[in-house]
Amino acid sequence: MTSDLAPFFSPTGVAIIGASTNPRKLSYGILKNMTKYGFEGGIYPVNPKAEEVLGLKVYADVAEVPDPVDLAVVVLPAPMTPDALRACGERGIKAVVIISGGFREVGSQGNALEEECGEIAESYGMRLIGPNCVGTLDLTTGLNSTFIQGVPALGSIGFVSQSGAVCGGVVDYIADKSIGLSHFASLGNELDVDEADMIAFFGDHPRVKVIAAYVEAIQNGEKFLRVANEVSRMKPIVLLKAGRTGAGAKAVSSHTGSLAGSYSAYQAAFEQAGVIEVPDLSTLFDVAWALSCQPLPKGERVAFFTNAGGPAALAADSLAANGFRLAEISVERQKKLAEKLHPSAQVANPVDMLGGAEPAEFAHCLETLDGDPEVDVLLPMLVPQSLVNPGDVARAIVAATKHTGQTVLVCMVGERSLAEARKVLHENQVPMSIFPEVSGQVLGAMRTYRDWLAKGESAPFAFENLNQAEGERLLSIATPGQALGEAETRPILAAYGLDLIPGKWARDAADAAEIAEALGFPVVVKVVSPQVLHKSDLGGIALNLKSTEDVKIAALKMEAGILENLPDAKIAGFLVEKMAPKGLEVIVGMRRDPTFGPLMMFGLGGIYVELFKDVGFGVAPLTPQRAREMIAATKAGRLLQGFRGSPVYDLDGVVDAIGRVSQLAVDFPLISEVEINPLLVLPEGQGAKVLDARLILA
Repeated sequence: MTSDLAPFFSPTGVAIIGASTNPRKLSYGILKNMTKYGFEGGIYPVNPKAEEVLGLKVYADVAEVPDPVDLAVVVLPAPMTPDALRACGERGIKAVVIISGGFREVGSQGNALEEECGEIAESYGMRLIGPNCVGTLDLTTGLNSTFIQGVPALGSIGFVSQSGAVCGGVVDYIADKSIGLSHFASLGNELDVDEADMIAFFGDHPRVKVIAAYVEAIQNGEKFLRVANEVSRMKPIVLLKAGRTGAGAKAVSSHTGSLAGSYSAYQAAFEQAGVIEVPDLSTLFDVAWALSCQPLPKGERVAFFTNAGGPAALAADSLAANGFRLAEISVERQKKLAEKLHPSAQVANPVDMLGGAEPAEFAHCLETLDGDPEVDVLLPMLVPQSLVNPGDVARAIVAATKHTGQTVLVCMVGERSLAEARKVLHENQVPMSIFPEVSGQVLGAMRTYRDWLAKGESAPFAFENLNQAEGERLLSIATPGQALGEAETRPILAAYGLDLIPGKWARDAADAAEIAEALGFPVVVKVVSPQVLHKSDLGGIALNLKSTEDVKIAALKMEAGILENLPDAKIAGFLVEKMAPKGLEVIVGMRRDPTFGPLMMFGLGGIYVELFKDVGFGVAPLTPQRAREMIAATKAGRLLQGFRGSPVYDLDGVVDAIGRVSQLAVDFPLISEVEINPLLVLPEGQGAKVLDARLILA
């Protein structure tokens, strides 16, 4: 276990610095919560202006607090916090929660104050949670350093949130639903402890089965990827990311002082690390709860039985949308189902027991299909009606599924009459939803995690003809911030073993004609100018030239046309290249994301990438398996494999190109962007050639 975080949840003694005797103050609420839920360690209010609060002795200074004390909760105005931290450091306290706001989130002055607090903590070897947070909670030890009203049930979900308000809302939402947490932590501005630290702590904690997280902006993408990838192989991480849109990202910045990175990079990182991303708060806990209660589905075959047809149709749509299908129920089992159901019941899947279905009929269906090798998931569904008590149906479901090895989810459509049923089901580790589509969403998330686990870890790329020293030499002579056109980018890519279409730089039109003759016709001529990066937009490329005269005329015409449109353009010469054979044009690119680093991109190439936005992403360094997944996520990937009689193209060549660009980006952080567009993919076994490329330096 990450031992330096343990005092935030199971301390031997807690000092509440700034504890107030005023019941309207947050610090009074924290002190009240500390005394309310069975915490057995010492509780020491600190306030020089009080003697007693809630029956506890108040200490004038943290130095007077008796041993043992290993956690401090600071609830003071922001300017007083640095002195409080120094006092904690001198007292030997190594874990501090700073509840107070007024730091980085309010601007430059608060940012300076926050940095001062970080320096103090580092000098004393102290771990900090916050500032601008609501504290921590451990449902087993009874530690509650928050001012939130109420606590959820005891369970096995470890919840971490950058937002304190989300923590408060979540507790209120799940408090009467018997959805159990083991811990939660509100991290606020993440001056020190961040979501990766908490995921590592929960990953190592024996009482945590599932980690749920609300994240606005990740501070250290490389650390998050490493930790999440390791922990996901032991237990699921279910995550809700805020700031996915431009408006959301702006809200995040104003709320926490964080800068949101590219959402595409977040999506790629989550997928690579096995993190299960969900779209909203309710789904976060629907999925986390199911994963904490139920085994992963072994397959995609679902049997569900219902007393209402409409919700069953909605559930079937959701199942199909999430990769599941209705199981085939054998004739023998259908006959057995019919034995105890209404004569008019439908016993094929879905099993329609009709509106008056009794608890015993639900139990009969479950017992009949329990252990069926053709069924992976059991999904009983009830719409409440006046003749049947949902609580009794819940008890029948619990009794019938107590020893099943299949995944069991329950849907009871409604709300007002279902409190007892939910309590019965959830206390017996059977997840219940109140909308038909939720079951499909939950199963889809469980399937995603199951499939990720099944993939296992893959070997990294291994390249032979890769000359890092030559790449370093070529980049060392470039100017920082410079955009390198194709002429300057080609030798860098060649050093990393990418296959370039044969070509050579020419000084002028006459030189271009000589080079063309040496290469052999037909050829392509491209302008070389730092002001012309998108050559086709300005007439900077001429195709299929078949003679030296054609080359001269094209080069002169190109130069004149560009200077007419861009009088200040500097024409540095021309690239003369062999005319490419037939193939499929794709794009391979890299943009350095501020959070996760090199974000690799693959998609349909040429001029269509902007139009169709059919792209797959991955965070470098990549493995061959991840490169193939990027390709498979796109329609271009389907074209590569031969679509409706078209040729099968060299997929291995594309994977190799993605891997080499990925390695180039990892080796040289000064490269902010690389784009190969197009990469010409030839028929299977013939490779992939770079036709055009550019590179931008930071």
